[in-house]
Amino acid sequence: MAKGSVALKKKSDTRRDAAKAAPPQPADDRPIIALDLGPAQLSPAMQAYFQKCQEKLGFVPNVLIAYAFDAAKLEAFVAMYNDLMLAPSGLSKLEREMIAVAVSSQNRCYYCLTAHGQAVRQYSNDPLLGEHMVMNYRAARLSKRQRAMLDFAVKLTNEPWAVEEEDRAALRKAGFSDRDIWDIAAVVGFFNMSNRVASATDMRPNAVYHGMSR
Repeated sequence: MAKGSVALKKKSDTRRDAAKAAPPQPADDRPIIALDLGPAQLSPAMQAYFQKCQEKLGFVPNVLIAYAFDAAKLEAFVAMYNDLMLAPSGLSKLEREMIAVAVSSQNRCYYCLTAHGQAVRQYSNDPLLGEHMVMNYRAARLSKRQRAMLDFAVKLTNEPWAVEEEDRAALRKAGFSDRDIWDIAAVVGFFNMSNRVASATDMRPNAVYHGMSR
């Protein structure tokens, strides 16, 4: 073996040994929040819900663990989330996730951008779209319907007092019904609330989200 090869091998071995000796880095998602709130007793329904998350996702989303200090708040959060994001609607699940990320991008919410950015990648099967939503939805190749929806969501987030009939008319022109407009507004409102709670408590997303659906 040439001297140069021996030297390279020694350097590689040294780096490997140093890596083994280095203390493990703390996970980005621990602690989950910056507040010292002890867990409450989960109801049988919430125990089953956590178990379902574990079986389906392989983990329990940290937002649920964060809310678990108060059983009533946890159940209200889960019920509202499931109704807005998963129940039948004129909006697809992908569209609702796109709203979540566009709103969270305006609010710079680390938790929701990470978790719901992953959901956009999953539902769209398009990692690039997930990145666009996080960074700047206007850079994405959107349909006229999607662009109208997100423009409305962002205006409602940044200037809620400025929303008027012409904004609702633009949504109708893009193909949304009045019920759809309600659903858009409800998703926008929910994530503005969630963003603020997550930011106030330094809520950390499960680190596993970063590598999913890429």
